[in-house]
Amino acid sequence: MIWRTIILALLPATAFAQEMQVDRQQVLECFRAAPLDAAPPACIGDAAAACQRLPGGETTLGAAECLNAEAGVWDDVLNAEYRDAMARICDHGGAALAEQLRDAQRVWIAFRDTECGLRDGIWAGGTIRVIIAGNRVLRETTERALELRDLGRIE
Repeated sequence: MIWRTIILALLPATAFAQEMQVDRQQVLECFRAAPLDAAPPACIGDAAAACQRLPGGETTLGAAECLNAEAGVWDDVLNAEYRDAMARICDHGGAALAEQLRDAQRVWIAFRDTECGLRDGIWAGGTIRVIIAGNRVLRETTERALELRDLGRIE
């Protein structure tokens, strides 16, 4: 994940002494509880918030690490949902639709990177930018994971 690399590059070496982690199961439960074709659930960010209450998580750098940790779990979900959506699309519409999905995903990645870069640029003068960037990556990733899950499905 390019933004994780960028954000981590902004952190001083002392921040790597203990990498913050989130409860993976909590994130997966949030994903499973999200209804089809609905607004992103309120539980997005809860695992990062719990992480931020742990020692080291209350600092700017710790908070950014917690956001990145949750975004990493959601990125795993997104990748699994992309594979599932690709299989559904191939079964339904064949290679042409699968190619469109692949192209759409590539465009989405470019959009996400550009959108996150914009937010990073706006806040380039302050340390808050690592939190804003981490939050934006988390939001974009969760929304896309849910979109891919819902693609072609009707409740």
